[in-house]
Amino acid sequence: MTGTEAYANVHKQTSGAAMNIEAFLPLVKRIAYHLKGRLPDSVMVDDLIQSGIIGLIESSQKFDATQGASFETYAGIRIRGAMLDEIRKGDWTPRSVYRKSREVSEAILKVESEKGREARDEEIAEVMEVSLEEYYHILQDTNSAQLLSIDEPDHDELAEDRMVGTIKTPITELVESDFQGALAEQIKDLPEKEQLVMALYYDEELNLKEIGEVLEVSESRVSQIHSQAIKRLKSRLRDWI
Repeated sequence: MTGTEAYANVHKQTSGAAMNIEAFLPLVKRIAYHLKGRLPDSVMVDDLIQSGIIGLIESSQKFDATQGASFETYAGIRIRGAMLDEIRKGDWTPRSVYRKSREVSEAILKVESEKGREARDEEIAEVMEVSLEEYYHILQDTNSAQLLSIDEPDHDELAEDRMVGTIKTPITELVESDFQGALAEQIKDLPEKEQLVMALYYDEELNLKEIGEVLEVSESRVSQIHSQAIKRLKSRLRDWI
């Protein structure tokens, strides 16, 4: 079923519902196209929209206005989560990509442990016993998988709990707070260009093409920089992860 067909079925699935679901269909479409800009070509926007509509319907059934969050905020989290969950079910990323991603993180850890400074591209490639060109190709291949996994904290149960008022234990709060603090500190220690890409991508919510235009480099180069930044963070936060 296409996203358009799913739109047509909303009447049947929500007949008699108190919430006007159709009023929030543009929200589903907006989230779908925003995600699509960060995902591989194999992911179809109509599939995202269809999954998002299911998330919207579930939101209308579960929303509790007494918890303080607006319906649009609550629905946005669930819509985005439904879209990403559907992509995960497809598991479009080959295992070899995950293996290569781990190898890059391990190489970065090895170099930085030995040198006591940030690992350079050519040093990482040397540890992996590949050419610099091959290393950049690996970064490119593994970046799409990272884009999906990095998006998870925005829609997971912890984020949803925060929005709808579910109480967490003090230990959970402490662990989450400590990790966020550790992550923030490590991001500050990234090379300048990697810091900038992370800020533009996560804070400003630009896609890779838009970041490339800002930095005056190709989209593929931005993908490589982003991929290397994530792997550098993973290697430095290995005890947490």
